[in-house]
Amino acid sequence: MARARARTAVAPRPQLTLRLGRYLPSPRSLAVGFGLVALAGGLYGVARETSAFAVDSISVAGAPPRAQGQVRRSLATLRGTSLLALDGAALERRLEALPTVVSAEYDRSFPHTLRVVVVPERPVAVLRQGSKAWLISARGRATAAVSSRAAQQLPRVWIPRTTRVVVGGFLPAAHAGAVARALALAGGLPAHVVQAQVRRDGLVFRLRSGLELRLGDPTDIRLKLAIAGRAFRVLPPGSTYLDVSVPGRPVAGDNPQVSGRA
Repeated sequence: MARARARTAVAPRPQLTLRLGRYLPSPRSLAVGFGLVALAGGLYGVARETSAFAVDSISVAGAPPRAQGQVRRSLATLRGTSLLALDGAALERRLEALPTVVSAEYDRSFPHTLRVVVVPERPVAVLRQGSKAWLISARGRATAAVSSRAAQQLPRVWIPRTTRVVVGGFLPAAHAGAVARALALAGGLPAHVVQAQVRRDGLVFRLRSGLELRLGDPTDIRLKLAIAGRAFRVLPPGSTYLDVSVPGRPVAGDNPQVSGRA
């Protein structure tokens, strides 16, 4: 008897009908949405051009009075400008160009106040050149012209008459700039620095006691100052200088013209 052939039946796949229409917004919804976007854009444009959010108050924080005054004068031309129309990048560049400002951030305080937070330059010395004097910051920047008797609590840094000084400009990194950066780190010294200079043998601080602190090349200043701070406690009586230009071999003596090294 002949074998019956096996028959294989393939079940038909169910056809999935995607009814996308139910998930798409209706033409009316689209029209309303686009209308709201256009309305918001129009209102924003109107607000930029009207006095609704015009600047009438400038608040400055984070800086001493002198720097605050400079910031307010610099931004005075923005009064009447809409807070929405402010160019933030240009505003920050304008402020950072001020000689007393390191950086600045701003915030819009609606409806009419512009708030500015300033990181000010920190004065560390008075730069002297003949009868002229300037405040210099921890970054080696001349922040203001002052009288030679100003800021008596700050060290004096003497520079050659040939060195050009511009308020707002930075001093030569190899000379007064290096001194300023070193003085910025000297706040932890137990003795007060009254004068600083760069000589042929390197950076030198003269302390109120009359002691001369020799730092050598203006490198590793933080380490050298830390070693000096400890050495002050054990200085031999009558010492007139302390040389930490080689941090691992501090030397003290009573002749400021001789380092005492072999």
